[in-house]
Amino acid sequence: MTSTASQETILRGVMNQWKSAVDAHEPEKVAALFTEDAIFQGLHPYSVGRQGVAEYYDSQPIGLAAEYTVLETRSLADDVLLGYLDVDFSFTDRPNIHVTLSVVLRRVAAQWYISHYQVTRLA
Repeated sequence: MTSTASQETILRGVMNQWKSAVDAHEPEKVAALFTEDAIFQGLHPYSVGRQGVAEYYDSQPIGLAAEYTVLETRSLADDVLLGYLDVDFSFTDRPNIHVTLSVVLRRVAAQWYISHYQVTRLA
């Protein structure tokens, strides 16, 4: 098992790449951070696989940006990590959206990927 500091370092490494690709409106780069069979649940109906992730982020407006804070990490197994985050999505033409995000990262070979992504919008 990895230490809590190592878990957060791994999670931030993946989520910084995610943020960079989301902020740059690069849906294919976002999708490349997910496993081939990833379960993805944004604020629209869920999808499975990278194609659904790419389509979801391609449909987002130019200027969408994400800011996140890591709330918790847990090592579920040697190659599986759970992350729980606060995320603020900002837009150029409407109010921000605040969500919580749960991700499960899975290590494939030496690379970490998102295998489950679930957004929850709390009132």
